[in-house]
Amino acid sequence: MTNFWKNTSFIGAIAILAAWPVLAQTPPAQEPAPQNPPVLEKPAMAEPEPEQKKPDVKAPTAKSPEAKTPDIKNPAAAAKPVKRPSNGEGKTVEEIIARVNNEIITKSELDKARNAAEDDARQECANRCTSEQLQVAMEDGQKNSLRNLIDQSLLAQRGKDMGVSVEADVVKQLDQIRIQNKLKDMDDLEKAVTAQGLNWDDFKSNIRNRALTQLVIGREVGSHITIGREDARKYYEEHKKEFERTEQVALRAIEVKTEGKTAAEIADLKKKADEIYKKINDGEDFTELAKRRSDGATAAQGGYLGVYKRGELSKELEEQVFKMKKNEITPVTETKQGFLILQVLEHYAEGEQPFEKVEPEIMDHLYSQRMEPAMREYLKTLREQSYVVVKPGFQEMAGGGNSEIEEVNTAPESTKVKKAHKKYLLFGKRS
Repeated sequence: MTNFWKNTSFIGAIAILAAWPVLAQTPPAQEPAPQNPPVLEKPAMAEPEPEQKKPDVKAPTAKSPEAKTPDIKNPAAAAKPVKRPSNGEGKTVEEIIARVNNEIITKSELDKARNAAEDDARQECANRCTSEQLQVAMEDGQKNSLRNLIDQSLLAQRGKDMGVSVEADVVKQLDQIRIQNKLKDMDDLEKAVTAQGLNWDDFKSNIRNRALTQLVIGREVGSHITIGREDARKYYEEHKKEFERTEQVALRAIEVKTEGKTAAEIADLKKKADEIYKKINDGEDFTELAKRRSDGATAAQGGYLGVYKRGELSKELEEQVFKMKKNEITPVTETKQGFLILQVLEHYAEGEQPFEKVEPEIMDHLYSQRMEPAMREYLKTLREQSYVVVKPGFQEMAGGGNSEIEEVNTAPESTKVKKAHKKYLLFGKRS
């Protein structure tokens, strides 16, 4: 029931380009949904060339950070593969798999999405899945890759039709990536992105499309989902055994790393940690400071680390945090890796947890439960209003053209992988 966080290291900003936006577990702000969404007209299709004149040359794929997520491009409306002359002869450089209104999805984009799905499954299953469960998880993700690309395209196009602007959010996200990677300005960020083999315009376009899809989901789906406190109370009364726990603390952190630094540099970094600590005590938001100033892997998530039981932290840290109450912070603590400031988000006493302590996670859980079927219904409506054409042989992966998205059930429930709450390594954490 707790939120699942992923590491977004550079150009781990790649996480910001996720091919399919994970549904937020925190209900978005209530905003009125536009009435009568426009039906998109069927676009004109160009005549395909004879088959013998266009041999497909598939774009190469690589298991690299760049291949983690597909680039969502917005090419000119064209029904046939893009050609580039070579020695007087046309050569197919991209195989078009699907057309979503006036946008296309190419084979190379699908390959990247499938690679990303496989990598995600391996990360989810690390050290806790059987080989059979891992295989099922990878197949599940890969089979849904094209469907997810189509859905994302539909959502991004819907955002553009609504006339909403996410430019301020795009600038903010780019700046967060720049700060996280300690780059001086946007020119340095652009150089770092292109050095990774990415196109700068595509990089920004992917961030823009993701922001659009999240906004559309919030306005047109999330805003219609309301959960009352009485609903959460009812769930709590019916599932009390689920809230019996050993003593635990939920933590977030700001890390100032000193590995490989000189004595003079370490002294300056200690001043930086002390300055951050003072800002927190003066009332500045811990989450925002973590995003801007932390060197840790969880900076992008506001420093959120996870929930820890006794014995899972170093003795020194355990003695500190298990004496603390909710929202208290530790003083600046020096470790082998650097300087650390921890905040206790919640302290769970041993035994059955009171409703007040678990209410937020119950609300998250109920929201997610209701969001899933609502999203399926909304995406079904978008497809019915759109023109979706899928290349023969790929319809099953795509959920069909202009058809309802069907759920894929690849294995008996006993072999399915249950997602775990990811916990981040902390200075001195025991294995």
